[in-house]
Amino acid sequence: MLDPSFFSYVTVMSITPGPNNLLLATSGVNFGLRRTLPMVFGILLGCAVQTVLAGVALEVLLHWMSSIRLPLTLAGCSYLLWLSWKLWRAGAPQENAEARPMTLLGSACFQAINPKAWLMASNVALLYSASSGLLTVMIGFMLLNLPCILVWAVMGDRLRVHLQSAAKRRLFNGVMALSLVATTGWMLSDALALL
Repeated sequence: MLDPSFFSYVTVMSITPGPNNLLLATSGVNFGLRRTLPMVFGILLGCAVQTVLAGVALEVLLHWMSSIRLPLTLAGCSYLLWLSWKLWRAGAPQENAEARPMTLLGSACFQAINPKAWLMASNVALLYSASSGLLTVMIGFMLLNLPCILVWAVMGDRLRVHLQSAAKRRLFNGVMALSLVATTGWMLSDALALL
């Protein structure tokens, strides 16, 4: 049986703003909910894999994480800054025929460089898998994570109706790009403070 604190921890970590949720909302606005669903399930899959990896190899992972925290953060922040630049320059999807949402595999792999996802998966595995079992924790994590991240994709999809003009879409994409830059700054300052 899962500890009640598990439910609140996973829900709070899953629903609060972070790289995944900002990208889901942006994808929902730009591509709609249906085209964003592979990204939702990729994030879910990526986080589940992280939880299993963290639970199976906890001792090694904790040692490894301390030694690669800064390189992992730098890689993740570099990618977020690149995504921010792409969002900043993005117009409406009709303006760019090549534009498409992140794929299931792409969003699952993105979790490997997403520091918030690693923090969440490591904490869940560390705090709950020993007492509740890794399979129970992973299933519980996925069941709580899915509606939380789906909220962001749905919110983006609903905002899409209000952001039909190119100017409004550019403004929204700019705000989301700047939010990713701010997230990147917060993650870098956090990582550098630990040195």
